[in-house]
Amino acid sequence: MLGVAGKILRVDLTERKITVDEPDEEFYRMYLGGAGFVSYFLLKEVPQGIDALSPENKLIYALGPMGGLAMPGATRACIGAKSPLTGGFAKSEVGGFVPMEIKKTGYDAIIFEGKADSPVYLLMTNDGVEIKDAGHLWGKTVMDTHDTITEETGIRNIRTAAIGAGGENQVRYACVINDLKDAAGRGGLGAVMGSKNLKAIAARGRTNPKVADPAKIRELTLTMNQGFMEVSLFNPSMSEVGTGEHSMMISGNAVGNQPSHNFGKNDFPNTEAITATTTMEVYGTGMEGCAACAIRCKKTVEIAEPWNVDKRNGGPEYEALGSLGSTCGVDDLAAVIKANELANLYSLDSISLGVTIAFGMECFENEILTLEDTGGIDLRFGNAEALIQTIELIAKREGIGATLAEGTRKAAEIIGQGAEEFAMQVKGLELPMHDPRVKQGLGIIYSMEAVGADHCAGLHDTAATQWGAGFEHMKGMGATVPLAADDLGLDKVANQRAVHTNNLFKDSVIACNFVPWRFSQLIEIISAATGWSYTGHEAQQLGERIATLGRIFNLREGIDATRDELPKRFFNGTETGGLSGGGINKDEMDKAIHNMYTMMGWDPQTGVPTEVKLAELGISWAAEELPTPVA
Repeated sequence: MLGVAGKILRVDLTERKITVDEPDEEFYRMYLGGAGFVSYFLLKEVPQGIDALSPENKLIYALGPMGGLAMPGATRACIGAKSPLTGGFAKSEVGGFVPMEIKKTGYDAIIFEGKADSPVYLLMTNDGVEIKDAGHLWGKTVMDTHDTITEETGIRNIRTAAIGAGGENQVRYACVINDLKDAAGRGGLGAVMGSKNLKAIAARGRTNPKVADPAKIRELTLTMNQGFMEVSLFNPSMSEVGTGEHSMMISGNAVGNQPSHNFGKNDFPNTEAITATTTMEVYGTGMEGCAACAIRCKKTVEIAEPWNVDKRNGGPEYEALGSLGSTCGVDDLAAVIKANELANLYSLDSISLGVTIAFGMECFENEILTLEDTGGIDLRFGNAEALIQTIELIAKREGIGATLAEGTRKAAEIIGQGAEEFAMQVKGLELPMHDPRVKQGLGIIYSMEAVGADHCAGLHDTAATQWGAGFEHMKGMGATVPLAADDLGLDKVANQRAVHTNNLFKDSVIACNFVPWRFSQLIEIISAATGWSYTGHEAQQLGERIATLGRIFNLREGIDATRDELPKRFFNGTETGGLSGGGINKDEMDKAIHNMYTMMGWDPQTGVPTEVKLAELGISWAAEELPTPVA
């Protein structure tokens, strides 16, 4: 086979045994890679009802046919497992250099099984794969782990995917950090690593994948490198400041899309102080990028006093500026940058981290939590020092941090006293920094998507309210007409379905959302890499297949249609600001969710995929995993 290595590495940590699977071409074409692999192996191989932090869970690190190609947005991976945060399907995408190095060692994916009896890391080179002792690494930050592995292996430019204290202590929203600063953030995948005593993956390869049509790959690469500015939604700010550009955050705040005070106000007067533009003007040291990508969208920052931030640990993107800044009511930019660095050093999802601390702040301000509960921390909105102190406690699972390390849903259950009203989560996954009262179609995706509230899984309604660059790239996905951002009619549902399934396809290729590849170009890339006559129909079916397998995984774990619901807060307006006039119409949202079920080929009331749909998608085998209807 071309474009893929044709090998999947299995690492049995319990037995410290390494084996290799070699799936046939039919399997690769059906599931492609990335999210396709994750959805297949989780449903096929993870036993029903297991504890996500038990050895029975599996951690999958999967690449796609773009992996290893020297083209923009290609060096990415999808990591998946049963989520310790939601109890259901979890996957998260990540870039950097690690995916390319893994592909160049000759593998398309790694499946970790069992649990090592002491800390280990996986070393991958073209000379072989080894399970190495990591007892001396346990307790180290992500950066110190990387530096130690580099020094002891003596391998120049070795790349690592690692966990820090958050993963080791199994914080339920711990993440996996590639290259010190790139996070597979959502769903607690770092906690699964920690539960397996797996400290890191270290990789350095030298064999580039062979492709069917190298000339076509070069042509497409050149086209994107020379023309991305003209077609990017973020032109030219992405390459200058990354996400969170000044005008975007200021205008977002004006309409209520800049979450503040745990989504209660969404009116943050000092937004200007925490934008990416301000970040780069005051503390920026430059822009970096993933392997072979000309866009270079990753900011680096440095602070000497008072917070001592190392530029190697990157800088906050929009989600972190919002979650650790405005959502917590904090406008101290230096503190927000330090909080982001700690999230990377300790391997914590900055979105869930910030929203969980904001939850704690609202509980404190409503006297549900007291100074005694917090160990003397004045956990009020806007207290930058409290933000930093609480992150340290969460990573170590000490004091109030032990409760907040559970995520908002479980923490609310522990705290009680009505705290669940302040838990901004869907299925246990905390909401990202895009308010569904502004982007109501995205609220459909937050509600019904298998992983929970995922802003990368659907159409951002404000990008498609009129014809132009913001909508043009969506035509090839099957989206139809521009619609108002607060529309929840059938046309909006159809647009969301098209973009949702397309994004899941992209998560299998696996391609970066910030590189403006058109749908048709991704089809060309797959064909040029593999030699297949790959079609758009196959791509859209793959997206549906992943969504449906994820849905079945959740149903099997008891996560049914009753969990497809936004927090009550979003059906009301904010205290002040652009959303003070009202929230989402719940009846309209419920209807839109059920219409989405129908369009996906699922039962319109229960959201259970029909056997006819499973057959259409070539996954009739998955019917055996469906829960038996109650007579």
